[in-house]
Amino acid sequence: MDKTAAGWLNGFLGVLIFSGSLPATRVAVADFAPVFLTASRAAIAGVIALALLAALGERRPGRGDLISLGIVSLGVVVGFPLLTAIALQHITSAHSIVFIGLLPLATAIFGVIRGGERPRPAFWAFSVLGSALVVGFAVSQGITAAPMGDLLMVAAVIVCGLGYAEGAKLSRRLGGWQVISWALVLSLPVMLLIAFVTRPDTLAGIGGPAWIGFAYVSLFSMLIGFVFWYRGLAQGGIAAVGQLQLLQPFFGLALAALLLHEEVNPAMIGVTVAIVFCVAGAKKFAR
Repeated sequence: MDKTAAGWLNGFLGVLIFSGSLPATRVAVADFAPVFLTASRAAIAGVIALALLAALGERRPGRGDLISLGIVSLGVVVGFPLLTAIALQHITSAHSIVFIGLLPLATAIFGVIRGGERPRPAFWAFSVLGSALVVGFAVSQGITAAPMGDLLMVAAVIVCGLGYAEGAKLSRRLGGWQVISWALVLSLPVMLLIAFVTRPDTLAGIGGPAWIGFAYVSLFSMLIGFVFWYRGLAQGGIAAVGQLQLLQPFFGLALAALLLHEEVNPAMIGVTVAIVFCVAGAKKFAR
């Protein structure tokens, strides 16, 4: 398998794993406070990452990598999980999932700014079209009904796109799983402190679904998914492979309907189908 094909395969596996993040977060915030959930999931993944780095004897990143690792931490370890957790107290996971369609555009833009990539003009046309479909959907569904949730999701997408692009750039030198592991370790002391301070008074009222959601976002969303995702972005190109995120609503909506029994209306399905067309076009003109 050549490098580009491997990049798309790894990227697809990453997207598949991330698709469960918002439904799992929605379930978890029913019983866990957003700040505690954000800090504790990062702390758990950080402890595992530290153990892996130590066991495998990975060398420490250089001083010049610390700023980039800090950006990754702020974007995908803290920013996206916290903003989405708060947003999901205002909107359903099915509604929030459609906003993920904005991530490829954000990732591509930061891929140009931070990664030095230069996709062709036709790529931007398809990418902007996909993002416009997402925004149009949000407006048609009544964006003013929960403006706080929608604004938080937009902010989450921006910081996540930056974290994805920065992590992918670093992955070319450090390796995919090493980047997310070092980013988690960098934020570990602060996350442990915040998790301790914001811990629930009692765990007696925490339901089984919330624990399952908590476990998923701590292990898969925060660590395992990034092993595939950063490797895919580094192998196949940030802007190109990043367009696979347009497929994430497909999987996420299916999970929201299957596991959470949330309504998935025809408009959501229609937007998702149109987005698949956009990702196919963007892939063709990515380079």
